[in-house]
Amino acid sequence: MTNLNTVVTWVDARDRLPRSGTPVAAAITGRYPADSVTESDTALGEEFWLVRPMYFTTLHWSEDGAEHRDCFVDSDGIVRLPYGLTSAETVTHWAELPTLPGGRTHAVLGKDVQTALQNAWGARPIA
Repeated sequence: MTNLNTVVTWVDARDRLPRSGTPVAAAITGRYPADSVTESDTALGEEFWLVRPMYFTTLHWSEDGAEHRDCFVDSDGIVRLPYGLTSAETVTHWAELPTLPGGRTHAVLGKDVQTALQNAWGARPIA
């Protein structure tokens, strides 16, 4: 079987940002909204720090027409800024996404998909 281990190198978002268009794993910090049913109106909710797949871009236009620069965007179109900038949720660290198992690329398209999958699984090609 193909070696499926990978090493992740986290980069502090305060020190360096990825190239525009780069898909990344982003470590996001913020605070969940207070649950008005179980918490008092003055409670701020619980802090979190979690990892989400996102991409980085130097320019992004939200659906409402707002312009965002040097930001991380998730699959739902939610924009998060690098840590230290004014945002409810910020990206503290980022890492390049690993390549596909057994490969050196992040994407395989078309007729090459089945071969790449078989190579990753260590299978023989289907005749």
